Amino acid sequence: MSYHLGVIMDPIESINRKKDSTFAMLLAAQQRGWTIHYMQLSDLAMADGVPFAMTRIIQVQDSNPHWQPLSDIEKTKLEKLDCILMRKDPPFDMEYIYATYMLQRAEEQGVLVVNRAQSLRDANEKLFTAWFPDCCAPTLVSRQQNQIQSFLDVHQEIILKPLDGMGGRSIFRVHHQDPNFGVIVETLTNNGNQFAMAQRYIPEIKQGDKRILLIDGEPIPYALARIPGDSDHRGNLAVGGRGEGIKLDKHDLSICKQLAPKLKAMGLVFVGIDVIGQYLTEINVTSPTCIRELDSLYNLNIGGQLIQCIEKKLAQK
Repeated sequence: MSYHLGVIMDPIESINRKKDSTFAMLLAAQQRGWTIHYMQLSDLAMADGVPFAMTRIIQVQDSNPHWQPLSDIEKTKLEKLDCILMRKDPPFDMEYIYATYMLQRAEEQGVLVVNRAQSLRDANEKLFTAWFPDCCAPTLVSRQQNQIQSFLDVHQEIILKPLDGMGGRSIFRVHHQDPNFGVIVETLTNNGNQFAMAQRYIPEIKQGDKRILLIDGEPIPYALARIPGDSDHRGNLAVGGRGEGIKLDKHDLSICKQLAPKLKAMGLVFVGIDVIGQYLTEINVTSPTCIRELDSLYNLNIGGQLIQCIEKKLAQK
């Protein structure tokens, strides 16, 4: 059966096809005969409760040029689509939230949205770990410098980060009696006007920050360990970390097993969790990456697995 797939993403001409997970999904959908309707966040609109978008049917190919339009821009009611991939990168701001309301209306009209619109709003990628405290290192979320100072006094070395960041941006490693502590907290909390997260520093970051991908709660058996460079504490590839493939161990699988029921219940079909050592640190639900890297390392087809999963869900509707 041929399906119509909508994809909301950043400008497709700006992506790196060798690393872009959304591109891998589109390739897989196209190989299974799906029609792809491309749009950006700015193309969404809603009239009298009916969401629509200015879309363009496209074809992708795994070579340069890597996409081409097959239609002029056209007005498409979202209810005419079978599935929509919400793959817009953060920032997770009010514009993103407004878009999820429109997608929720599309869901009510029968469209499968991956990931579910309400769950994109509910599952902040940093705060969502609070639902799984047994999997996490000691963590504090606060605006107050004295509370964060007390947390640092206890743990001696901590990580401080914003709740809305991605790609390793504005993540600080702070030691006890660090002279920059005050200004770091002032910056992250906007002088006490916004929340920040503190986590106990996990030394195993030196062996890598493992990105584990889950499709409908089931983990891909290999992770991409993002290993920091010599001059940085962050493993994120966006800031110079090195990616290395690694097979999931028993503890990784145990974490996935604990998360799976909640992820499935919330309609979080494609998720990327971050694990350092024995600890879950983030649950990425907006636009998880690393498909292309893992596909290349282990001859996988993760995008294909995702599209097959979506097809099963559509067949059950």
